[in-house]
Amino acid sequence: GQLPTWLQGILLRNGPGMHTIGDTKYNHWFDGLALLHSFTFKNGEVYYRSKYLRSDTYNCNIEANRIVVSEFGTMAYPDPCKNIFAKAFSYLSHVIPEFTDNCLINIMKTGDDFYATSETNFIRKINPQTLETLEKIDYSKYVAVNVTTSHPHYDSAGNILNMGTSIVDKGKTKYILFKIPPSVPGKKKKKSCFKHLEVVCSIPSCSLLHPSYYHSFGITENYIVFIEQPFKLDIVKMATAYIRGVNWASCLAYHKEDKTWFHFVDKKTKKEVSTKFYTDAMVLFHHVNAYEEDGHIIFDIIAHTDNSLYEMFYLKNLSEDSKENNKLTSIPTCKRFVVPLQYDKDAEVGSNLVTLPSAATAVKEKDGSIYCQPEILCEGIELPRINYDYNGKKYKYVFATEVQWSPVPTKIVKFNVQTKEMLHWGEDHGWPSEPIFVPSPDAREEDDGIVLTCVVMSDPKEAPFLLVLDAKTFKELGRATVDVEMHLDLHGMFIPEKDLKTETE
Repeated sequence: GQLPTWLQGILLRNGPGMHTIGDTKYNHWFDGLALLHSFTFKNGEVYYRSKYLRSDTYNCNIEANRIVVSEFGTMAYPDPCKNIFAKAFSYLSHVIPEFTDNCLINIMKTGDDFYATSETNFIRKINPQTLETLEKIDYSKYVAVNVTTSHPHYDSAGNILNMGTSIVDKGKTKYILFKIPPSVPGKKKKKSCFKHLEVVCSIPSCSLLHPSYYHSFGITENYIVFIEQPFKLDIVKMATAYIRGVNWASCLAYHKEDKTWFHFVDKKTKKEVSTKFYTDAMVLFHHVNAYEEDGHIIFDIIAHTDNSLYEMFYLKNLSEDSKENNKLTSIPTCKRFVVPLQYDKDAEVGSNLVTLPSAATAVKEKDGSIYCQPEILCEGIELPRINYDYNGKKYKYVFATEVQWSPVPTKIVKFNVQTKEMLHWGEDHGWPSEPIFVPSPDAREEDDGIVLTCVVMSDPKEAPFLLVLDAKTFKELGRATVDVEMHLDLHGMFIPEKDLKTETE
């Protein structure tokens, strides 16, 4: 096929690549050592390269020829030959563990720089052109967080907004929203923008020792949308995991009898909306988008009724023998919540406060809290992406992977949230990755542009390829076949040529 002439830049992807080191194996697919790969588009041609992230974790493991750094689903133990004092000391140091810098989930842009990210306090700077690993940044030097999300938001000024959890800091556990400026004021170009990191606000956790796990959050023009779900981390269990010989993932539990709380923080006043909004228990990883309309916040998320998605990716569950039994117990569902921020305070108990035409409701309870029920937009999609120019605004289109009862995606879809129409692309034996929308330079409409996805083939005789679709019609424009073994990855970003520093700079 042919690529649009305007498509110039780099598609950068990140995900787990190496699961066996020496005689040791990771337990979970999300634990594998990070493998970066890129497709560079230049004058109608595509160049592919891949490289392992040379994290401290990678270097330590390769040097020892076994897994020596713990990951979320795999607890590693020091060399048994070491003396007893060293052993006792390493037990103590695992209470709030020194986390891994195996940044395998996403790519983040700050100013002119790019970082590989995961959910710990470490990120690694990378060169997007050569995929070289550069310096390591520790968030906890600039803000009191132990874990962070790998799905930050970017505002129109280029600031990054992200969230992290501060575990039992000064006797409190809280969720912290922070902002990183794209560049540093003044002459010194070399000064780190992380030194100018600013805490926007903090939200106290409902429970000191059981903070909520979260993978992303939402943002509108004036508000931050944070969902405190009953999928929680047990801090005491986590502190003793090492001694008990279990992994940190076993310290996460889903409390299906609990509520899911919605928090809305006003970006200007930095204060949280005081009304208590909640819904039933659910597990979510990905926010799709959020926006405001007539005194309401509307937000779309992908929700699961349990945490089976994480369990599915234990490598023992992904093996050939277990394929039949490895079915999701809940299909991911795209839900729309409509939350009235301005409503009649004298409204009767039991009345629906949503005044927009919507199937979603928000019902006033006796104690003044508001119980929200969503409108179901569609079922069976995950890894949602939108045209990011519409982030925080009213929008139409979600690009996502289709996930039915198996955790591995088989198709990609374009879903219209307003008309509920869906377009599909799929190919036999093909497993596509998260689709990324790239707007065309003179785009007038939300879906003017293309969609990029990497397709891995389950049949080893067939080569993987990069797929380019017309975003409007979802018809194939072209594909670039790659003659190497490619891995299923997690997330990534497209970097237009204008955002890439030239080598001389």
